[in-house]
Amino acid sequence: MSDGKLAGRVAIVTGGSRGLGQAIAWEFASEGADVAVVGRDEDALAETVAGIEQRGRKAVAIAAELREVASIPGVFDKAENELGESTILVNSAGVQGDRPALDVTEAQYDEVADTNMKALFFCCQEAGKRWIERKSGGRIINLGSIFAVVGMPNFSVYCSTKGGVLLLSKALAIEWGPHGINVNLIGPCATMTDMVRPLFDDPDFKAAYMPRVPAGALPDPLDIGRAAVFLASDDARMIHGHHLLVDSGYTTN
Repeated sequence: MSDGKLAGRVAIVTGGSRGLGQAIAWEFASEGADVAVVGRDEDALAETVAGIEQRGRKAVAIAAELREVASIPGVFDKAENELGESTILVNSAGVQGDRPALDVTEAQYDEVADTNMKALFFCCQEAGKRWIERKSGGRIINLGSIFAVVGMPNFSVYCSTKGGVLLLSKALAIEWGPHGINVNLIGPCATMTDMVRPLFDDPDFKAAYMPRVPAGALPDPLDIGRAAVFLASDDARMIHGHHLLVDSGYTTN
């Protein structure tokens, strides 16, 4: 049952066409928010929008390549022209790029770093500019990872970008906290989405990973959505720079 924790608010969710971003967008709508979802796949965005509207909220799909930083102000303009002034930003867009460190090419490095770090930074910057000028405050929720705090072979670039997101979120929390902007991040372990599922089709990966999960099961995307609702709500008004691990106990090892 919805408690309407986000009633009347406007959220922008990057990477909202599938996976964790889609789950977050739907949970926000269930809690009363109108949601702009941003991604590259227009058909997938349409599915997310339909789910938001089924929950009785307004939605807008924005097809954009966020690695092209010049496009980001236009994304915010479209979201706010359609739905009203935003006060929530979720940076969920991301890529894994798993391969041995010795095999990583410059192009592969740039794809992961530009998506997971550069685009995320400039989305945060755009939100910060608007909210500080308006004196509205707001919530930024970045998607971190357990691999911001523990290493994983064949994920060297991914780990480094998620570690960067962790420290960026802490730095922005200090810088923007006086303006009423909460910056936090969620650190999931592997969550069964289209991006993660192929890893668990590899029996060797699964055999190495699952013994480190005390709960014996992986989170559902809904678990990440509920964590995002909490951080976006007034319940989390005094939480700044926190890495909320939703990891089935993985990092307790």
